[in-house]
Amino acid sequence: MNQEWFSSRLTKLRTERKLSARDLSLSLGQSPGYINKIENNRSLPSMQVFFYICEYLKITPAEFFDQEITYPLLLNETISELKKMDSNQLEHILNVLKDINAAKSNNQNYKKR
Repeated sequence: MNQEWFSSRLTKLRTERKLSARDLSLSLGQSPGYINKIENNRSLPSMQVFFYICEYLKITPAEFFDQEITYPLLLNETISELKKMDSNQLEHILNVLKDINAAKSNNQNYKKR
């Protein structure tokens, strides 16, 4: 991980939430161009501002840095909805997910041939 990755990750998460860089900057109490400077590799946020960014985006710092989680905001929303389900509903959703992932895996194996 480097500054370029950090900038790219912030841009992706911000645009996923449909926020402008200016709006995020102002929401954090910073100057209008603050986030733009970070996303263009001209600066990095302080640790305190980084935590504010994560809080504003409704993700944890661990989720920000976890490269295996492509869409942490969507994942958190999905988990929130899953928590409201009973065991039968969860089992059904789990089976659907397994079917989707198996089909995806089979499709990827087919393309490799």
